[in-house]
Amino acid sequence: MCGIAGFIRYNQTESEAREIISEMSGVLNHRGPDDTGFYIDNDVALGHKRLSIIDLSTGKQPMHNEDKSVWLIMNGEIYNFQELRKDLESKGHRFCTRSDSEILIHLYEEEGYDSVKHLNGMFAFALWDKSKKTLFLGRDRIGKKPLHYAIVDGKLYFASEIKALLKHPHIERDLDLDSLSEYLTFEYIPAPNSIFKHIKKLLPGHILIFSKMNIVINSYWDITFRKSAQRIYSDENEVSKQLLKLLEESVKQRLMSDVPLGIFLSGGIDSSIITSLAARNSSEKIKTFSIGFKDASFDESLYAHAVSDYAGTEHHALMISAKDILRLIPCVGKIIDEPLADASIFPTYLLSQYARDYVTVVLAGDGGDELFAGYPTHLAHFFADKFYSRIPLFLRKYILDKAVNALPVSLDNFSFDFKAKKFISGFSFPRHLRHHIWMGSFCPKEKENLLLPSFRGNLDPERGFAVIPRILARCDSLLFQNTILYMDMKMYLHDDILVKVDRASMANSIEIREPFLDYKLIEFVTKLDFNLKMRRSRSKYILRKTAKGLIPQKIIDRPKKGFGIPISKWIKKELYGLVEETLSKHRISQGGLFNYSYIRQALKQHLDGKKDNRKLIWTLLIFELWRERFTD
Repeated sequence: MCGIAGFIRYNQTESEAREIISEMSGVLNHRGPDDTGFYIDNDVALGHKRLSIIDLSTGKQPMHNEDKSVWLIMNGEIYNFQELRKDLESKGHRFCTRSDSEILIHLYEEEGYDSVKHLNGMFAFALWDKSKKTLFLGRDRIGKKPLHYAIVDGKLYFASEIKALLKHPHIERDLDLDSLSEYLTFEYIPAPNSIFKHIKKLLPGHILIFSKMNIVINSYWDITFRKSAQRIYSDENEVSKQLLKLLEESVKQRLMSDVPLGIFLSGGIDSSIITSLAARNSSEKIKTFSIGFKDASFDESLYAHAVSDYAGTEHHALMISAKDILRLIPCVGKIIDEPLADASIFPTYLLSQYARDYVTVVLAGDGGDELFAGYPTHLAHFFADKFYSRIPLFLRKYILDKAVNALPVSLDNFSFDFKAKKFISGFSFPRHLRHHIWMGSFCPKEKENLLLPSFRGNLDPERGFAVIPRILARCDSLLFQNTILYMDMKMYLHDDILVKVDRASMANSIEIREPFLDYKLIEFVTKLDFNLKMRRSRSKYILRKTAKGLIPQKIIDRPKKGFGIPISKWIKKELYGLVEETLSKHRISQGGLFNYSYIRQALKQHLDGKKDNRKLIWTLLIFELWRERFTD
């Protein structure tokens, strides 16, 4: 992996441009500690920080074509570069390196802006065509690698991370109130917006073309559920065979590396399948890494050990405590550039830090839940539509809902009362909105109580849902279950999971590869009938069938656990001091956004054991820690 940054530099001296691009690249050192490179001409400045993975000796960037008319900086890996290289060499192109990145330069010469359609990998790049004076930005189909940009006074600025953009003197830090509303709803900020008004995210599967004349942003790929001319598999055994073949090919491609490689093994079905396929396709013994907690309701380490024994890997386990998380939380701004309330970023960071002592590249199981309907919310929709909606309203409202809300509070991971209360809190919303009420943090009424009266006019509590119809408008399926999968892939996967994984791993200079997110595998799975993904109340149906014989049966049969940490309990004990200090009356008043009395009430309810307000408290805690670092 690497870090990239750059900008259009009309009317600026070379020394000024070099100083700025050096500063922008410098804050990305964690993404690429092995090398630094710059290219500056009369129109553009490009900076690159390199983490060496493939072609350790000659893959330095920025790199160029034969006559130095095309220059490239790239973050990522192109998995099909060897076959592309053979084709390009047969057409007369001459290569200077063994790097996968150089493929893009010659592919651009051959195919122009369509070059990106031929790439299979995870990437974000900037390509400068000197003769055309055109800057070409592109991002992989799923958005595994980040790319942020800003357009100010007709000039383009871009970088892998927001913190690098903020180093440019022309980029302002104005807070985007609509994005704040979205953060409070979803616990993350959906693309293309960011927490800053002037900074955007290039959407996955999109390219941006900048010239003096205009700026064009186009989509080159999207997730589709429509059956195409490809073979449609109706027999379950055939589907399972093809699925296994695609998974194995994806894993084999991602085992390619010139540096040590391992696997994050949680003990869930997704990472267990990846481990098994990697172990049987590697010439060396695979190293696996897991994390555990002393709290048994959150700990999965025993399952990870069982899979390691089954697959014959060299396993390394890290046990963490509240103290380990506590020392990281105040430094959250060093890991993320905008608020992200997914608490699992901290164990992901610690696991990455731990694994970096052994390997530089890691395979992970991200994406399996989004592809195969693995989240509990899919079961909740099934239950809501089939049973709960048929119960008379008066019976739900005056008996069942009251009975659920009267359940004693348990702070265990995914406890029954937590799930039941979340379920009824979202049921009164339209189907697509209730999905996000179940997944997210603040509902509209809670946001209304949280915001100061002076902000309510500027920040409509309903505004947090405005992104949903925009997302659904791009989905080519009318089946409700498919629209949920599409939203999960375009929002939760892209803006939460992949951001968390990228920032936590790259902060420790380690590369994460996700075999489930190979676009050929995605195109196969999305076209399968939904009942192959979830059958009755059984999630990941076809994936479980495919896993038989690959991993232990007890792993196949176990329900989804989730990569959580005991936040509810820690707020009352180990994290209490930090929460009290960060959400104090003085600091909340200083921020000028939130109603302190409402926050105090929510915290008191949690501390007294009357209500589990972990999501509300954690979402606010992370925002306030971020705000003090980035806006003051």
